[in-house]
Amino acid sequence: METPPAFPRATKNRATLAYEEIARLIEQKKLSSGEVLVEQNLAAYLGISRTPVRQALQRLEIEGQLVKPNNSSFVVRKVELKEYLQSLKAREIVESEATAMCAGHVAEARLATAKAMTAALKHEQAYNPEQHWTADKVVHDLVTDFCGNQVVAGIVRSLRVTTKLFEVDRLAERLEPDIRQHEEILERIEQGDRDGAKVAMATHLRSLVSFAVDRIA
Repeated sequence: METPPAFPRATKNRATLAYEEIARLIEQKKLSSGEVLVEQNLAAYLGISRTPVRQALQRLEIEGQLVKPNNSSFVVRKVELKEYLQSLKAREIVESEATAMCAGHVAEARLATAKAMTAALKHEQAYNPEQHWTADKVVHDLVTDFCGNQVVAGIVRSLRVTTKLFEVDRLAERLEPDIRQHEEILERIEQGDRDGAKVAMATHLRSLVSFAVDRIA
């Protein structure tokens, strides 16, 4: 693992900080699919006691990022290609409709942040996967936060956990299409174009399917 984080003392409790750091390591594939997580090692890495680490791992298990087979140690959940593709299809059905639902209803400040972070990716001299994932999350969080239906939002969040766990090869090749497609989604949302927003999100998710299939062809 990389250099341990320096946790601030007062802003958040340590279980939350541990959760955020472990989730980040999973997202960036620094904790890989199928890897066994040893509570004691994580506590030493984070410089905290085992109790908040245990609480963080339990939260990640509830979210579906970790599994605990046969009541043993926590393991980073492994998502195979079939589950990934099926989850993307489910997202196409649900998240596309959720995007239509949020069109015209996103707070201006949140929309401006998403547009700025997406545009900033064009100016990076070297590919930065962390910035790529962060900008992606900001765009898709608009859909779940402003669709106006918490059940739909919960389904989309759960499906996104699954698709993010799949280990995509040559992720840098997704940067240009992601920027272009996210900009289209954001434009349609800003315009209040429900049908256009729905089509833009569906197009984006279908392109992820094609990208994955092309990599194994």
